[in-house]
Amino acid sequence: MSSQLFSTRQRLIQAALELFSAQGVSATTTRQIAEKAEVNEVTLFRNFGNKHGLLLAVLEESAAFKNLGESLVRRATPPGNVYQALKDYASDTLHTLEQVPEFVRSVVGEADQFPAENRRALGRGVTEANRYVAQYLATVIQQGHLNTYLTAEKLASLLNGMILGYAVIEFTSEFHELWEDRDDFLENLVELFLHGAMSASAESATNSLQSLITTEVADLPASLVNEILQQARISGIRDYALAYVLFGAGLSTTEIISLERSHQICDTQGHFLQITIPGFVRQVPVNQWILGKRYGSFTNNPLIKWLKSRKDNQTAMFLNETGKPLSESELETRWQTWSEGLLTPQGKTSVIGQAQQTWRVEMLMRGITLENLSILTSCDRTQLQPYARRAREKAALEQATRLDHKPG
Repeated sequence: MSSQLFSTRQRLIQAALELFSAQGVSATTTRQIAEKAEVNEVTLFRNFGNKHGLLLAVLEESAAFKNLGESLVRRATPPGNVYQALKDYASDTLHTLEQVPEFVRSVVGEADQFPAENRRALGRGVTEANRYVAQYLATVIQQGHLNTYLTAEKLASLLNGMILGYAVIEFTSEFHELWEDRDDFLENLVELFLHGAMSASAESATNSLQSLITTEVADLPASLVNEILQQARISGIRDYALAYVLFGAGLSTTEIISLERSHQICDTQGHFLQITIPGFVRQVPVNQWILGKRYGSFTNNPLIKWLKSRKDNQTAMFLNETGKPLSESELETRWQTWSEGLLTPQGKTSVIGQAQQTWRVEMLMRGITLENLSILTSCDRTQLQPYARRAREKAALEQATRLDHKPG
């Protein structure tokens, strides 16, 4: 096929897509398409036979959904945040459909008037979209990040079916009250897949569910946190840096001992740590302010002072007394030293995991959204719900206390 013929064909397909999208398939004539493509109708008929032949080409040669699927597949290695990947895919798909609302209405409402070949093309298009989503899901399932009792192909069909169903309702009705807004739909859609049809591996899913049911968020009060940080400071510059990262970045012990010196990013605008675990990388801020008290600046704080004091060539961010990378048990021992003799309001000895719980509650109290906290922690929204409840409880107590200071 010559470049001129190819150009004419593509102009006709593009003109048809634009007109179908603007006014629907039935309302669009071959004359309108030919005029928009700047060719005569005879050329259209010669290339496609009739309008439905041109519609067939539009359905078969549009790369939009193929590109969306390929983009999702690329995110499977490394797997990254599955929640965010699925939400982005669903959001991008709706955005793509939103660009051609009349085309969607026509395809849905007039499909029974299309020739069988066109209907088969529609089916092939949906199948192609399902194939890419299934490929992504199969990869993350195989890697052990998700477990499901359905095949990846069936999950993909369900996901795309619900996305298309939402699009049809949104584009064909003047008013509906299914969801507060599109983001509400997207969040609930992904939650359904991650905690309904899909979950973590069977054992971890059971443990996770049990944890959500039985574990109470036990954040620490500001006075106790300040005392622990002061005791860590007395213990030395390294211990002060460790305590600062625990309360300022909300990391687990495993994440802290995995840090390397190169994982620090700081300038006058912010201080961040890059958390690298197998298959996933994320960044978290290191807060200057911890429960109302400032512990430095973005460029001068306990962590930065510790790293500047180093004279060794070790890559690990934290070392023990012998100059070797710090272990989890050694970190927990340091915590016991800092918190010795300090009791929680419940009269109990604090544990190191409460530093992370304190950070998460504090971030929510400061106004971070649950979705953004999910990105920072790589936890899904369900896992963070107990922290949201605790933050609301603390906010209610603070409001009640403020009201008590006002005259009646």
